[in-house]
Amino acid sequence: MTENSVIVNFLGKKDYAITWQAMQEFTHQRHAETIDEIWILEHPPIFTQGQNGKPEHILNPGNIPVIKVDRGGQVTYHGPGQLVVYTLIDIQRKKWNVRQLVNHLEHSIVDLLVEEYQLPATTQCKAPGVYIDKSKICSIGLRIRRGSAFHGFALNVQMDLDPFSRINPCGFPHLKMTQLSQFFISVDIETVAQKLVGYLMHHLGYTHFTKHTTLSA
Repeated sequence: MTENSVIVNFLGKKDYAITWQAMQEFTHQRHAETIDEIWILEHPPIFTQGQNGKPEHILNPGNIPVIKVDRGGQVTYHGPGQLVVYTLIDIQRKKWNVRQLVNHLEHSIVDLLVEEYQLPATTQCKAPGVYIDKSKICSIGLRIRRGSAFHGFALNVQMDLDPFSRINPCGFPHLKMTQLSQFFISVDIETVAQKLVGYLMHHLGYTHFTKHTTLSA
């Protein structure tokens, strides 16, 4: 039952550093029978620089904080109106490698965008994430510790995209970012989150989930 179950936490708006620390603590304390969790939330404006991040990709952060974190990848931006999803998953128990987890996450997002919003969403084999035409709508960055994954992905829904112009997103100069609201007049981030859960359940192989609104860690 543990392998097929997941706790989904809808957390609203949360400080990045506090959430990051909670993810680390959850991953450090979990054991073989710990139920996987998915945390769904938004962050106040912040740039996060991954383990492989190069300083030259941070062009002009201005008054937005920059924090160095332990996920993979380069620099990205988080802010209100962006749906951030942290996947705290025991991939050793599921017998997956990190590439398989990335594939499952990408397919969940692609299916959401194609089936619910009729958008031509695709992936790129050399650059993790989800794209519409040549613009990126979702970024993925993970960390694996003792066979367990944390961090996750960020789906742009209805946000201010201007801060992305202050960096080279994901380390790619001139990469254009897009979001759901560029294709729809009105997009409700909570509705997008609710729809997304079903696709994550399917692609991540869960048959039972419990909904929470506070951290269980």
